[in-house]
Amino acid sequence: MKVTLKVWRQKDRNSPGELKSYQSPELSPNMSFLEMLDVVNEHLANQGEDPIAFDHDCREGICGTCSLVIDGKPHGPHKGIATCQTYMRSFKDGDEIVVEPFRAKPFPLIKDLVVDRKAFDRIQHAGGFISVRTGAAPDANAIPVPKENADLAMDAAQCIGCGACVAACKNASAMLFVSAKVSHLGLMPQGQPERYRRVKAMVNQMDAEGFGSCTVTGSCEAVCPKEISIDFIARMNRDYLVAILKGDPKAVRGGGAG
Repeated sequence: MKVTLKVWRQKDRNSPGELKSYQSPELSPNMSFLEMLDVVNEHLANQGEDPIAFDHDCREGICGTCSLVIDGKPHGPHKGIATCQTYMRSFKDGDEIVVEPFRAKPFPLIKDLVVDRKAFDRIQHAGGFISVRTGAAPDANAIPVPKENADLAMDAAQCIGCGACVAACKNASAMLFVSAKVSHLGLMPQGQPERYRRVKAMVNQMDAEGFGSCTVTGSCEAVCPKEISIDFIARMNRDYLVAILKGDPKAVRGGGAG
């Protein structure tokens, strides 16, 4: 099979960009989308052209690095998978496929399809950790954890921080990402001592990075490769409200669910 790619090419964040068309070499339908880009890049390099810059790492749907908008949808046409888990059999011979970077002001473009997502790192550094000393590994039943909490914590912990939620949101909101990182620690006993300090710090950092407010369209949940539920946003907002009621003036913010 062969496809026509319309790929966003941009030298750097200060240069103008444009969609450029490329005819692919012969492809196997069993190639992943990233393997297809590798083949196209090899073809471009052999012709003396600059290869298409794109992010990738594990190629197993674990790391969240492979962040592309394919035909207008973050990570491509399917639900619950990352770009690297999208295969060329999802398309037809002769298809035209538009490939763009994740677009959001807090994700400045570096080159072509690569964006800078260090804003997520800074949010995580603001409170996505526990500092309580836990000592040696306890016995499995030493700290009782309700199964419902354990299951919810595991669901939230699946977030790979890819940024698809931001790219899909009309407001470029990061609420789904932040709520997952807040909730997976806040649901566990070890995360309780810093529970409200954590939510204040991470939400305030999210606002400082310039992410937009949540208007609960559900687009974030729809494109999340790990299918994180927007219920976690409601949970985070409740924790944030408690933090405000505890009387810390630093908790007051302008963003959040509308």
